[in-house]
Amino acid sequence: MKALNQLKTFQRIIGEYPVDTPLSKFLPGFYRQNKQMGSTDRRIASRLLYNYFRLGQALINTATEERLFVAEFLCNTQVNSFLTHFKPEWAACIGFGLDEKLAMVKTAYPDFKLDDVFPWTAELSPSIDKEKFLKSFFVQPDLYIRVLKGFESQVRSTLIKADISFKEEGNQCFTLPNGTRLDTIFANQHWFEVQDHSSQQTAELFKPNKWEHWWDACAASGGKTLLLLELQPDLKLVVSDIRESILANLDERLNQAGLRKFQKKVLDLTRNVDPELHNYEFDGIILDTPCSGSGTWSRTPEMIAQFEDFKITAFKNLQQSIVKNVIKYLKPGKPLIYITCSAFKAENEDMVDFLVKEFGFKLEKQLVLKGYEHKADTMYVARVCPPVGS
Repeated sequence: MKALNQLKTFQRIIGEYPVDTPLSKFLPGFYRQNKQMGSTDRRIASRLLYNYFRLGQALINTATEERLFVAEFLCNTQVNSFLTHFKPEWAACIGFGLDEKLAMVKTAYPDFKLDDVFPWTAELSPSIDKEKFLKSFFVQPDLYIRVLKGFESQVRSTLIKADISFKEEGNQCFTLPNGTRLDTIFANQHWFEVQDHSSQQTAELFKPNKWEHWWDACAASGGKTLLLLELQPDLKLVVSDIRESILANLDERLNQAGLRKFQKKVLDLTRNVDPELHNYEFDGIILDTPCSGSGTWSRTPEMIAQFEDFKITAFKNLQQSIVKNVIKYLKPGKPLIYITCSAFKAENEDMVDFLVKEFGFKLEKQLVLKGYEHKADTMYVARVCPPVGS
């Protein structure tokens, strides 16, 4: 009876879910309207929803509940009452390796193809391992934090006291189980920043020097800004975003970190921003550009169901228009740090080729940060410089 009720709840949520809305925004509202659902009910419903979307577009013509059973089998390693009720023969094999499970699913559903989970593998950056990338969708990514310098021991002891398993990855990066309630464990302590493993690694290409003038052009919540200032606090800094509300949140975040000397600007980088930046010249620009976010879809698997092929070209065109409006404020020979959380070549290597061919930029280094190997996001970062004398 319990499993049947869980299935009915899942079917109700799927029926009400608007496909253009992130699950993380929709589910809290649904739960507020259905207060009879206890914490266990909400947790199970969320698991079923996220696992269902992890199947991507595989078995798209199969009944919804059957797709859910397949997803539950592939995504879980611990037996649960839901799968035991509906698929006891699969529940008995829940501890099998993913390859064995995939073979069992293929036997039960001959139309199943791993490539259908993420049907744009031909568009991936060349160095991405297609099979590993596809299989990563069945694994929930970890939670990563970047501990501020000097607070490592406090964070370590607090996690141990709270009986939270963690791993230190080096360079102040800690891995925690996804869903860890950091706000409860650390109360009002500002000893760390929540930031994905790959996002932290982008700082390897920043290399700021003292007293330089830098611009974080699409600053969003300020994660890259904080990385930059931890590397070199003595910078003259401009942060911008198209959303004023985001900049207000960024302001609060930077103030919490003790940073108050920076300029904020609301800028639409798809347009000419000379009125706001006509006399600015920067020693470095970080451009974490708007993108498909395809490298993060193991965290937000519902995005696979919302994505369409034409959007790859649309994002590429958007990025080109932004790049053109940003690079003219870069001093000759100084770095543009180009970043995406995309796995698509069109948004990554092709954009660097655009800068090289159209504007004479020199590629110093590029990295595909293979988050699928670390239960993290897959990202791309490149350091490119305009020619001296341009």
